[in-house]
Amino acid sequence: MSTTTRPSPTGTARPGTVARPERGWAATRVVAWTVAAAVPLVFLGVFFAWPVLTLVGRGFVADGALDLSGFAEVFARPRTWRIVGLTLAQGALGTVVSVALGVPGAYVLYRCRFPGRGLLRAFVTVPFVLPTVVVGVAFRALLRDNGPLGFLHLDGTFTAIVAALVFFNYAVVVRTVGGMWERLDPRPEQAARALGASPARAFWTVTLPALTPAITSAASLVFLFCATAFGTVLVLGGMRFGTVETEIWIQTTQFLDLRAAAVLSVVQLVVVVAALAVAGRARSRRERALSLVGEAEPGVRRPHPLPAAVTAVVLVLLALPLAALVTGSLRTGDGWGLDHYRALGTTGGRNALTVTVWEALANSLRVAVDATLLALVVGCLVALVVSRRPRRPVARRAVGVLDGVFMLPLGVSAVTVGFGALLTLAHPFGISTDLRSSGALVPVVQAVVAVPLVVRTVLPVLRAIDPRLREAAGTLGAAPGRVLATVDGALVARSVGLAVGFAFAVSLGEFGATSFLSRPDRPTLPVVIFRLIGQPGADNYGMALAASVVLALLTAGVMALAERLRGPVGGEL
Repeated sequence: MSTTTRPSPTGTARPGTVARPERGWAATRVVAWTVAAAVPLVFLGVFFAWPVLTLVGRGFVADGALDLSGFAEVFARPRTWRIVGLTLAQGALGTVVSVALGVPGAYVLYRCRFPGRGLLRAFVTVPFVLPTVVVGVAFRALLRDNGPLGFLHLDGTFTAIVAALVFFNYAVVVRTVGGMWERLDPRPEQAARALGASPARAFWTVTLPALTPAITSAASLVFLFCATAFGTVLVLGGMRFGTVETEIWIQTTQFLDLRAAAVLSVVQLVVVVAALAVAGRARSRRERALSLVGEAEPGVRRPHPLPAAVTAVVLVLLALPLAALVTGSLRTGDGWGLDHYRALGTTGGRNALTVTVWEALANSLRVAVDATLLALVVGCLVALVVSRRPRRPVARRAVGVLDGVFMLPLGVSAVTVGFGALLTLAHPFGISTDLRSSGALVPVVQAVVAVPLVVRTVLPVLRAIDPRLREAAGTLGAAPGRVLATVDGALVARSVGLAVGFAFAVSLGEFGATSFLSRPDRPTLPVVIFRLIGQPGADNYGMALAASVVLALLTAGVMALAERLRGPVGGEL
């Protein structure tokens, strides 16, 4: 007859006792969870909250006293109301169109089975991970007078901006709604059909209400991304169709009006908090709904003709900007060739750049590696903390608040973060080195922007782990650290690969904050592309197209590799 053993306080085993944690583990657990929560809070407090509050404070403090007259002054300008109206309009239109096109796409790509479905899923994700500057350049190449759709005369219009935002956010709706639809129990809809309901009525009365939390969550995120778009709007709209995000950049870089920038940052923060609150509430409802259903039965093999046709048209439209970008990069003054790609080893016509495109790409890769490592450590700690479901109501509310706080960088203006860091973090805490001139701030700020995506990718997997697995491991004598490594770590490992891909892609394409912080001799590739667009000459524009193709291929390759590392349970966007 075998007996279990339990470690004694002296380290030896006492036979015949049941394995259970030592008393000291309770204190160790408290310390460990405190550190796990404190590290992300300190990181985001120093590199996010401090710069943002500093910028806002400088706009509202005059001669050492609080002065809120900036609100009345800024909102008395007709320009401000026009900017706010354009921001809300592009956010609302982009959200409505993205949802209207994305729900049929979610049905076709996640509920139906057909050859090539996995490839189409990967293709749909490509626009979302493309740098926003590249998206803007791609639509310029598509809609300019000599482009494939130049006859529509949409270049520089509000319609072009909304179309680019839908192109960018279509994957958010498809993946968020499709992920739930794929796990949705089909039997209620089948029962409605058996009782005589038509397919349309069964969808509207049974399936759509079940999908409402996922659709609401996706719509909230899409509105957030549309309302805070920067690079795409700056490339396509310029000064004519600005948004709150681009207006903050203009007020800080061109007019040096910190008061106006501070007021607009507060306005944007209110919109972001509202959107995140709606998304968080919808996400919690979605998780509760998913916990009520078991494994879904196999989806239908042949999609309905109408959503299949809509999805096919959308896939063609998604391919057009990418095709225009590639063909534009190959078109030269003498016909077709690789001249623009060869020019990437130069500084452009009339020395438009201070470094070559390849040097900028190497700098982007170095920065992206550092930013990804930082974002992964901080994001995984955040996901680990907010994935816990404590029994006390106060503790549960605290976890919910932390979840919302850590999501704020997702929507707060990257321009605000970058400019605030430029003002605040020269010599923080008495450090002798100027962090701005050292270039160390660029990966740190990019990590701040990427942390929410790491959290949203890893968190669903952690929350889906059955707590009884941890209890069983602890009962068998595993220490808390070993439980965390063998249970949580093993199940979440593959989603971490996807999180790495998202963080790396976001860092490669980040432009808003980097435009303030990158050194002239060490620019990142998105900054170089934007500079080339602003330079006269067809050769410089051709170089911008070629550089955009290189950046797009690199980003898509990183995400393709990350998708291969993903486990059967994927993360959210």
